Amino acid sequence: MFSWAIAFFLVALVAAMFGFFGLAASAAGIAKIIFVVALVMAIVSFVAGRRSPA
Repeated sequence: MFSWAIAFFLVALVAAMFGFFGLAASAAGIAKIIFVVALVMAIVSFVAGRRSPA
């Protein structure tokens, strides 16, 4: 999931370099959303894995 966030971040950087500001803003927004979702899922997975099975 983090790889998707990195991919959209790179798309945003390339689009910004070439002047496609609307596309850059959209890609950056998508990257932020995916990053936050992946971070929440990682935290939930970490907490669920730390529980004792009793």
